[in-house]
Amino acid sequence: MELIDTHSHIYDPAYAEDLPDVILRARQAGVSAIIQADIDSREREAMLSVCARFPDMLPSMRGLYPGSVKDDWRDEVDKVIESITPDTVAIGEIGLDYHWDTTWKKEQEEALRVLLDLAYSKDLPVNIHCRDATEDFIRIIKDYAHLHLRGNLHAYSGSLETFRQISRYGDWSVGIGGVVTFRNSAIGKAIRDIPLERIVLETDAPYLSPVPHRGERNESSHLTLIAGFIASAKGISIEEVAAKTSENAKRLFGI
Repeated sequence: MELIDTHSHIYDPAYAEDLPDVILRARQAGVSAIIQADIDSREREAMLSVCARFPDMLPSMRGLYPGSVKDDWRDEVDKVIESITPDTVAIGEIGLDYHWDTTWKKEQEEALRVLLDLAYSKDLPVNIHCRDATEDFIRIIKDYAHLHLRGNLHAYSGSLETFRQISRYGDWSVGIGGVVTFRNSAIGKAIRDIPLERIVLETDAPYLSPVPHRGERNESSHLTLIAGFIASAKGISIEEVAAKTSENAKRLFGI
């Protein structure tokens, strides 16, 4: 059984003491790739260093997390462009986040538009972080419908109806992680109706660990719990979930 983690941050200091063991547990669980999501220039060196230690296991994106967008965002975008290499699998994570602060709302939108243009110019998919900003995100991607962008919505927690609306404006998949297992989570109910052909698995490690590890450090070996929940919700086998979501991830990210 093969699994692919499409969004992780195992270059985080939380793994400083036991990263080889984390990678080993992932391999033993059937995980063949753990895609590393980029945050900003301050964390990029650490990400690339870890990827270099496990080149067969850790593909990476280049991006600018919306929470990192400040008055220097243009410089940060320039550094994203400079850091892109032939093995870069996506532009991400990028997007909008109004959850904690809307001070840089305008700049987040400007940065997102520039990075969507970059993805198109490089023929790369995008990995979207969108939190409490769905209406603005849809407004923006409407402007890009003619470019037929492709990508996935990281940590998707919306409804089937919202996903259908977003899908009118590009070739989109949803990244499903540990939140799907949380009691009374909206995505835990919606997942039954989201087509398996549009789902990729993720952990967002070290965050959002699935039940029964909620509140603990997350890691890619926990994908088996996420896949198992989806299988149960859809009334299919975990092997089918693993096979199809891995196929989806390989197609989207070119790995």
